[in-house]
Formats: sequence, structure tokens, C-alpha cells
Amino acid sequence: MSEKDITRIRVGRDSVGIIGLKSVIEELTEEYASKSDDEVKCALLERLTRGNYIAESARKEYEQAFVREFRKALGQPYVEPVPEGIDIKVLGTGCAQCDQLERTIMEILAEDNLSASLDHVTDIKDIARYGVMGTPALLINGKVMAVGSVPPRNKIKKWLQDAGPARMEGRCGNSQGGH
Repeated sequence: MSEKDITRIRVGRDSVGIIGLKSVIEELTEEYASKSDDEVKCALLERLTRGNYIAESARKEYEQAFVREFRKALGQPYVEPVPEGIDIKVLGTGCAQCDQLERTIMEILAEDNLSASLDHVTDIKDIARYGVMGTPALLINGKVMAVGSVPPRNKIKKWLQDAGPARMEGRCGNSQGGH
């Protein structure tokens, strides 16, 4: 396993880096491809806890995430978690434009106090799974919003506001009795 074998995956509400995930999946592919999710879960957990800290309180979420990533890597059916808030993906191998798009999104999320998960997908194989033909690409809640360039800041801001929960701006209460 190389030191750069760190894969970002969604575990519950968080995006975390897992050391050795790709190499462990490669090791287990042949033997576990047709085994049950419980068997896959146990094998992945046993191997991945050696190099990664997994809190006991988050164990179930890690198990689900590991099985999902295993099935995804093998092209088998899997259950994708439903994200809370806005689900944002920046697709790009790490060029200046991709990094600029990610920074702009983080600034807008902070300014507007929007709840979102933001993943920057850099692996070319993972990017190809989204079916986009250029980078950087921006997906919001699974919908491709831009491909091949960084959209203007005001356009990104509008997309994120439209994708986020409705907010009552400039009011102190609501019709249900408010705070």
C-alpha cells in the first residue's frame, strides 16, 4: 500500500479519508465479489481498522460506507446515502480551475450559512462514472450544472440558494409562533 492510497468517502454526514481502501478492495475482489454484505463488511472492517481510526460510535456508518464502496468498485448495485442539506461535487483532477471552483463554493456556503456536503472528486475513474466530458465540472444534488469552466460566482450562488432549504430572510419569527 502506498502512502498516497487515501480515498475520500462519505461516512454518515462526513467526508473522510480512508487509508488503503483501494488496495484492500483489490485484494478482496475475487474472493468476496459474490459474498453477502455482512461478510464483505467484516473483511473490510478487519483490514481497514489496522491503518484507520474508527470510533466505536461510528462503526455502523463506516461498515455501510465500506460495503457501498466495495460494491461500487465492482460495478454491483449499492445504496447511496441521502445527503442532508445540499450535496455538491466538484469533479476535476486538481488543476487551478478546479481548486478555484471549490474555494468559491466554500466561500458562498460560509457567507450564506448553507448546510452542504462538498466533495472534490479527483480520481479520473471516479470522474468518468459521472459521465461528464470535461473538467472542472459541478454537480449540485446530482444534477450537472457546469462542465469545462468555472461559472460566474453569482450563478453558483443562485444555484446553491435554489438548491438549499427555503429560508425566511429578514424576519424574526414565523407563522407557527416563531422564536
